[in-house]
Amino acid sequence: MNEIRQRLKALRLELLRRNLDAWYISGTDPHASEYLPDRWQTRAFLSGFTGSYGIVVVTHEEAGLWTDSRYFLQAEEQLKGSGIKMYKHRVPDAIPPEVWLAKKLTPGSKVGFDPQTVTVSGFHNLSRFLDEAGINTVETPDLFEKIWENRPDLPQDKVFELNPSQTGLSRKDKRELVVAELKKYEADFQVITALDELAWLFNLRGSDIPYNPVFTGYGIVGKNEWILFANGAKIPVELKARLEKEKIGLAEYEDFFTWLKSVRGKKVFIDPGSASYSVFSTLQADNKIADGNSVVSLLKARKNSTELEGYRQAMKKDGAALVAFLFWLKENVAKGTETEFTAGRKLAEFRSQQEAFVGESFAPVMGYREHGAIVHLNVGEKDALLLKPEGILLFDSGGQYLHGTTDITRTIALGEVTLQQKTDFTLVLKGMIALSQSKFPLGTKGCNLDVLARMALWEHGLNYGHGTGHGVGHFLNVHEGPTSIRQEFNEVSLQPGMVLSNEPGLYREGEYGIRTENLMVCVEKETTAFGKFFGFETLTLCPIDTRLIDFELLSENERKWLNHYHQWVHKELEPWVSPELKVFLEELTAEV
Repeated sequence: MNEIRQRLKALRLELLRRNLDAWYISGTDPHASEYLPDRWQTRAFLSGFTGSYGIVVVTHEEAGLWTDSRYFLQAEEQLKGSGIKMYKHRVPDAIPPEVWLAKKLTPGSKVGFDPQTVTVSGFHNLSRFLDEAGINTVETPDLFEKIWENRPDLPQDKVFELNPSQTGLSRKDKRELVVAELKKYEADFQVITALDELAWLFNLRGSDIPYNPVFTGYGIVGKNEWILFANGAKIPVELKARLEKEKIGLAEYEDFFTWLKSVRGKKVFIDPGSASYSVFSTLQADNKIADGNSVVSLLKARKNSTELEGYRQAMKKDGAALVAFLFWLKENVAKGTETEFTAGRKLAEFRSQQEAFVGESFAPVMGYREHGAIVHLNVGEKDALLLKPEGILLFDSGGQYLHGTTDITRTIALGEVTLQQKTDFTLVLKGMIALSQSKFPLGTKGCNLDVLARMALWEHGLNYGHGTGHGVGHFLNVHEGPTSIRQEFNEVSLQPGMVLSNEPGLYREGEYGIRTENLMVCVEKETTAFGKFFGFETLTLCPIDTRLIDFELLSENERKWLNHYHQWVHKELEPWVSPELKVFLEELTAEV
């Protein structure tokens, strides 16, 4: 931790040189990415905390890291001895970093921030609280350039192309859809800053960020503008020729802000939730700004029939790999040689044997016993627990296939389990089933449905701290906006074609964790005199461990859903598993 303290000291010296009282670090990159290339792992560099979400604030006397409930236990552990205190974020009664700063600093103080890495929304939220306290916000350069020796460069990996038979739409088709939407705002073009939106729009993929098949770049799309800003060395010669033939302008990544400065008299659409404040400040003086949820993001979230068929194929391959993994666990745990880490690698190995597998969709979570209560724990070889034929194992993992992205959590018994574990597991399952079976009218928001996944738990005085569902990309980011299913309000309603997770859980600190997760797609159910009604169709194919169910807590309807689900899983996966696993699959999906 001495290294972390030295980095904090170096940053504080920079603050002194610039006459700043604090520096606000969003913990992301110029594209508001969740997962980051090495160059932008600034939060981990400064604090030692390796979770995918966290804001860091450094003053001359104190330093804090704010993260959400997924990482409370992990952050407490990783920040020990660093001189950085962990603060809870996104939970009731939490004091967010901007409020903390307003209380800690005196009027007239100066808080610096890098406008490249703070979104427009993030800046307005920060400045609102600080302005009220008489504290100034000051744009600064990237101070990590001063304190980070041998900072990694951006990756130079090549991008590759997906054709319309995989995506369902050509680049031209997608541009026309975007232009039609932009007309509603009377906007000339949209600035694309989010990397998954860029990849979707141009039917390109890359490998700049672990687990997310995206590449670093910016885009401009409108009736008269059609430009891709990316390092030219990343684009193969043949692909470059095709893009130029389609009249797509190609420019270097570093030239993006120079081009923005040249824009005059336009009405430009940006998404304040993903566009950096530097994009906004560069454009605002000489142009009109229209803002809202990204047009590209909304189009991308509503998957077309080709994309949905791709998910279904990916689920069959993923399901076959998962059945092989469950069999491997059954055969090997009793030997006393396998750990959470080796189990994670084995699951990745089974997935890698599937055709069109590209890689994992996120770092796998393998949580045995008390580790299961650490929601997003990713153990290393040295700190992994030995698996034993007792207790429960929670594993959350996913795969990237050329035709779809998967994300699944299962909790399984490795041996004898307690009555409390069975009760907890069953209450979580009841919530997952309730959300799976929900039917709702057009215009329903995710927060309107979140209660369905929690009701059985709430009735027993139980709860979980994370959201219930997130969007999932099509061979793209495993966490995708703009919609979600969680208690917090999200203005984007659920619409047909949106693929979301359904993952209630329960965590007993120091004991175990339980989560059951399927992916599902929003579909039209019926139209009545009262309007259109939607529901969900489950996509994930993997047995649920019936040894952990207290059947006295299941209603007849819930038992019927479970049996129907298992019949479907058996039917779909039976042709995909090896002959020796067919009997095992039959056992796992037997009627209860």
